[in-house]
Amino acid sequence: MGKLDGRVVFITGGARGQGEQEARLFVAEGARVVIADVLDEQGEALAQELGKQAGEDAARFVHLDVSREEEWVAAVRAAKDAFGKIDGLVNNAGILRFNALVDTPLDEFMQVVQVNQVGCFLGIKTVAPEIGAAGGGTIVNTASYTAMTGMSAVGTYAATKHAILGLTRVASMELAHLKIRVNAVCPGAIDTAMSNPAQLDPTADASETSAALGELYRKLVPLGRVGRPEEVAALALFLSTEDSSYITGQPFVIDGGWLAGVSLF
Repeated sequence: MGKLDGRVVFITGGARGQGEQEARLFVAEGARVVIADVLDEQGEALAQELGKQAGEDAARFVHLDVSREEEWVAAVRAAKDAFGKIDGLVNNAGILRFNALVDTPLDEFMQVVQVNQVGCFLGIKTVAPEIGAAGGGTIVNTASYTAMTGMSAVGTYAATKHAILGLTRVASMELAHLKIRVNAVCPGAIDTAMSNPAQLDPTADASETSAALGELYRKLVPLGRVGRPEEVAALALFLSTEDSSYITGQPFVIDGGWLAGVSLF
């Protein structure tokens, strides 16, 4: 038996990176997943692959721009049409832009806020009533290492991730009566296209960039390596199962010890 047998989990940003690994792991644990993303081709391909592996009812893809409320309403309707209910949500979609605060155009700032912060808010607002109607469940919000501290050049991103922790804490209190637990994962450096954009550029040497990033994080991270998206997925799984039944309103840092302090060795 899987840890998520009988569950229907809605995963945003599910077409690649952490969201993809969450979809794969959740299906392996018995869930039916709704893969929501703006990356239609990749999302459809993943849903079809998971369907072939675990049965045609294992996964559905829905197009979703998380910053648009009307698209949330349509995506939730499609998910219910496919599976009859939703009792889990992983608010994973997010974008990252590098810029000093004083050099950040307002349009860029608002774009990051709309996807990361507004997207998380709309996910809670739209899906929580469905989870409550299903008898309760879980919401896992993807925050960041930078939700717990500061980091130069990613001020907009860090601001939105701090906001996600606030949303997580308030939602955990407001939704507890519906038997909905709300927690946040706070990943550090994870080996995805977000932290290594060269993975998306066919003309770039992604392996060379990965090696350079790996060397950087060997110096910064006590465990001496970049994290794997599968490791974040495992944490999201824990927070979506009865293994974490008495945990709500909490941030969970998964960063190889980066936040622990400065190592002199």
